[in-house]
Amino acid sequence: MSATATPRPTKLQLLELLAAIGTAQWRDFAAAAARHGLTSTQAKVLAQLEGPVPMRGLAALLVCDASNVTGIVDRLEARDLVRREPSPADRRVKNVAATDTGRDVIRRVREEMQATHGALDELDAEESATLYALLERLRPTMERDSGI
Repeated sequence: MSATATPRPTKLQLLELLAAIGTAQWRDFAAAAARHGLTSTQAKVLAQLEGPVPMRGLAALLVCDASNVTGIVDRLEARDLVRREPSPADRRVKNVAATDTGRDVIRRVREEMQATHGALDELDAEESATLYALLERLRPTMERDSGI
């Protein structure tokens, strides 16, 4: 190894860095959500609704009991951000879907994450592409191994 070569970081160093970035991003997300009258958990639910998701599926994504999801969805439904609908495959199952208003709110939350946008603005185009490629490479394994 030459004197100018960057030493390979340990897995612990990588984990600590990912955790620090994830925590900072989560705080930024929660602050932006709060400006829209949402808790971070309510905003996380909206962010998960690319399409209809069963209530139990939301509980799994949030790593919480299904009874907790009911209250969260009730509050979002009262604001017309989500709607419950029967599953076409099993009418006993209730799916949760974002409304147009809900999709607009979560889009604005993401746009208003100033600290995260500022940090990403520090990267040039090549660095952004590299980071994206690396994260895309990690994502399937992380989601599969975490049960998402």
